[in-house]
Amino acid sequence: MSDGPSHEFTRGLYGWITHTDFASSDPTATRDWCAAVLGWTFQPAFPTPTGDMHLFAYSDVGGGGIRAIAPGETPGSTATVHVSDTQSACDEALVAGAEAVRPPTKIMDGVYVALVRAPGGVLIGFSGPTS
Repeated sequence: MSDGPSHEFTRGLYGWITHTDFASSDPTATRDWCAAVLGWTFQPAFPTPTGDMHLFAYSDVGGGGIRAIAPGETPGSTATVHVSDTQSACDEALVAGAEAVRPPTKIMDGVYVALVRAPGGVLIGFSGPTS
């Protein structure tokens, strides 16, 4: 049993963009602005292997997270697609011509994420349940 955040996936949403990841040079300021201007609700920030994540919701089935930019990264956003198996989705993407950016990584109980660069340079995230 874990004391940290966890997530249970909704099977009917596979293939949907259900999470948008915002990489920010000031995650707290971005969070506060999104709450005030867009009315998004936030859960308490929690640590991940790459720093604190601020999860938000804008509907019952959509939301995302705000995190600090990585070294050398420019602030921006990445769409994350809900998949049934993160490793399989990542493997299929690579076979079809994508470039690996971040291998499947557990970020909380119940959630693995991966990041690929699709042909044309577009970043696409995959998020699926842990095994």
